[in-house]
Formats: sequence, C-alpha cells, structure tokens
Amino acid sequence: MKNKVELLLPAGNIEKLDYAINYGADAVYMGMVDFSLRSMRKGEIITAENLKKAIDLAHSYNKKVYMTLNIYAYDDDIKNLHENIEIIKDANPDALIVSDFGILNVLKQKLPNIDIHISTQTNTLNSEAVKFWRDFGATRVILARELSIRQLSEIRKNVPNIELEVFVHGAQCVSLSGRCLLSDYMTHGERKANHGGCSQPCRWKYKLLEETRPGEYYEIEETARGTHILSTKDLALINYIPKLIEVGVDSFKIEGRTKSLYYVSAVAKAYREAIDAYYNGEHINEEEMFNQLLKIGNRGYTTGFYLDEQDHEGYSYDVSKGLAGSDFLFEFWDKSVKDNKNIYKIKIKNKILKNDNIEVITPSECFETTVEKIYNITLDEEKDVGNTNDEIWIELSKEPQNHKYALARTIGIKDKR
Repeated sequence: MKNKVELLLPAGNIEKLDYAINYGADAVYMGMVDFSLRSMRKGEIITAENLKKAIDLAHSYNKKVYMTLNIYAYDDDIKNLHENIEIIKDANPDALIVSDFGILNVLKQKLPNIDIHISTQTNTLNSEAVKFWRDFGATRVILARELSIRQLSEIRKNVPNIELEVFVHGAQCVSLSGRCLLSDYMTHGERKANHGGCSQPCRWKYKLLEETRPGEYYEIEETARGTHILSTKDLALINYIPKLIEVGVDSFKIEGRTKSLYYVSAVAKAYREAIDAYYNGEHINEEEMFNQLLKIGNRGYTTGFYLDEQDHEGYSYDVSKGLAGSDFLFEFWDKSVKDNKNIYKIKIKNKILKNDNIEVITPSECFETTVEKIYNITLDEEKDVGNTNDEIWIELSKEPQNHKYALARTIGIKDKR
C-alpha cells in the first residue's frame, strides 16, 4: 500500500517549527542563513549555531526536516558552502532542497548519504525533466506550480519511481516558478529574489510616466478595482486534496517561512484535518474547510493552474497585502490558579476586552469562549482591557483541554475576499 501523503510545513524559526509539527506537519522545511530563498527576521532564526538543535527537535517528534540550499550560487556562496559542510553533516537533515547545479555537485561529493530534493526553482514541468533529476540521483522533485492536476497525473504515470511534491497553499509569484529579476532591478541589486532577499515589487502599486511628459503620472488601471496588476492571489487547494492524493502526489507543501506563528499553525490544522478525513473515509465539509482558511491572512484565494487553465480571477487587483478574516488575538504562555479558578498567562497580539467572545484553537480543538476576567502581569489588579504586546493573565468561561500551543482569534470572518 502506498504511504500516506506527507504534509510539509514551513519552519521560519525554531518556534514555528515546534508549532507546525504540533499542529499536524509530518515534515518541515527550513533554511539556514546565507543559503535560503527566504530572509528571516523574527524569533530564534536558524543559523549554523542552532541548526542541529532545530533538526534534533523535529527528530524528537519523529518528524522529518528538509533543509533549503536553493539559492542560485556565486563562487563566494560555493566557498561558504564548503565551510559549512561539516555543520550540515553533523545536523543530519533528512534531505537537502537544491536548485543550483554547482551546489548540487558539491553536495553529491561531500554529503552523498543525504537525500536530494529538487527545488521548484528549477521549473520542472515534464516527465523527461523528472527522469533527468531521478537519474541524477534525486529522490524527490518539487514540481512547478504551473502544472495542472491532469499534467501531474501524467508525470506520475510516466515516472512512478521518484517522489513528487506539490504546493497546495500559500503566496504565489508572478514570475515563472519564482525566478524573478524585478526585485534586483528595483532595489539596485540590494534585494536579490534568487538570493533570499525579495522585496516583493509585484505587490507594489504602480503609475505610468510618459517620457516626454516628466512629472506627469497616470494611474495604471487594469480594472476599476485598482492598479496591483502583478500581484497574484494566494493558492488554496484544500478542496482538491482527494484528487491530488489519488493522482499519486507524495507531499503537500505549504508556502510561508516568513509568515506568522498563527498562520503556520492554523493552515497546518486545516490541511491536517482535510487529509485525515480523506484517509478515514469521512465526509469533508468543503465550505467549512475553506472558511478555516479565510480566517488566516490572505490576498484572496485561487486554484492557480491546477484546474487545467489559470483562474481568470487569479490576480489581486484591489489589494497587495494579506488581510485576515479573523484577528489573531493572543498566544497562551502559562497556566496558574487564582481564587480557585484556572487562569492563563498570555501574550497579546491584538487588543482584547473583558467579556469579549473569542475562538480558541489548539492542535486538537476549536471552540468559542468568553474572556471573563483580565489581570495585570503581577495578578494584583483587574483590568477591562489588554493592549497589543501586553503580557497579562485571563480567566475564560471555557478552557482548552491543553493550553500548550493554544492560540486565540476573533470569531467569524470579517472579509471573504
């Protein structure tokens, strides 16, 4: 019997790695500074010094870690790779994600016992390309987002003896499989997209300047809704999980190493439930599944190229920044007892008020509750409000069975773009 499909989540830092796994990831992918196509700024960023710590944490859960080495490299990068080879070897990732032939050549020589996954950056679109990578020694190919489900099925049929990974959720790039030079140009070489520093100029708002009329700007109106003509909507294939499993895909990948802890947790939870429902033979409520994703930051959702032709509504003309249907309110940090009641120490992300009705999610639960009391951090004063970035204590009308990894958000969906 074929193995159950893998759910692969991003781990932008060690904290996100921990939450991703506890919310349902079978594996995580992460980059080390200098070799990754995402530049991290927050949390315990993964470096040469803590790489082994991060991978050991995932292995302690019996989960896999795939390390991204998928920049397009210059000679200085190759030199840097040689200097870090022993660190990578000692950390023992389960696979290395690669796009550059030079990096691949070094890894085949220096780390021959670690599996190679071919990055989506190589823009693999056909069976012969997959065979090439298989014959070159790769164990998995991460296929281009530009393929349809029908084309995925054809590749699976033609090349049965290699793992295939596809993106099922997250931000998309206007460029072919992410290989874009626009950021390099717009930042005068300071933010190279293929070197981990993309400034996302496809999300910017543009005006037209006619060269014989300096200083006269004209709106670029693709439609009356706005001028974000390069900004794609986010991919969401949660309602196509059964079809993709039946095609024979081995791994479902979620985009988002720079996204928030809440994003990683909530997306993992939704896709974990969809996958498990399929294998358990349970009915999948597609509307409810999709509504769970609407509560997470997004630019509107699209099926991309997966339904044989690109969704004609696949561009977010009216907005370039992600807007969440629900506000992320707080993380649970600790539990104690006051006046014979359980109380919880929390870190606030968005303001809460006493008597607010909120929704709590955990790896195993999702329920509504009420903030009955708010205390200051020293527990010697009751409050009516908790402000953003405060650390406070609260009492709830209904409590999580296990507060570790619990998160809270507003109820309902504000924006169904």
